[in-house]
Amino acid sequence: MQHLSVNEYLRQHIRTVPDWPAPGVQFRDITPLLQDPKVFRVLIDAFVHRYMDQDKRPDVVAGLDARGFIIGAVIAYELNVGFVPIRKKGKLPFTTVEETYELEYGSATVELHADAVQPGDRVLLIDDLIATGGTMMAGKKLLERLGATVTEGAVIVDLPELGGSKRLRDAGLSVFHLVDFDGH
Repeated sequence: MQHLSVNEYLRQHIRTVPDWPAPGVQFRDITPLLQDPKVFRVLIDAFVHRYMDQDKRPDVVAGLDARGFIIGAVIAYELNVGFVPIRKKGKLPFTTVEETYELEYGSATVELHADAVQPGDRVLLIDDLIATGGTMMAGKKLLERLGATVTEGAVIVDLPELGGSKRLRDAGLSVFHLVDFDGH
């Protein structure tokens, strides 16, 4: 029996959907990682084991709308720390701070409750995938505006050819991913 690394095991469970949402795009679908309880546990454990170490342990996990909520909340639970959602504009009911960022065609805005983190909190920022890095950069700026320190941005999938992870690193954010794919 062949033994796979955790990264290769997870890669085998990510579905590629060609030409979605547009021709030429190879969409990396993480939902198969969530459907199988064994695979989902391997995924979550890979993150939890990394962030259990005291030097990497956050005070709070922040998840980016919407897939970052799925994995971020479970990771926060396992680490016994709080979880805060960073949502699309207009979805949070309390006083918020917002950050607008550019997309390929237009712009988008994300929000965070103004009391979501405290000055000095160490925050792990979670999403499912890094493409251009715009969403994660916006989340980082929101958290820092409230006085938190974003210790790392973590994702399941990195698409390095799109330049997002390099952009984030150039902005001073350490980035961790479990799987990368060439192309986009």
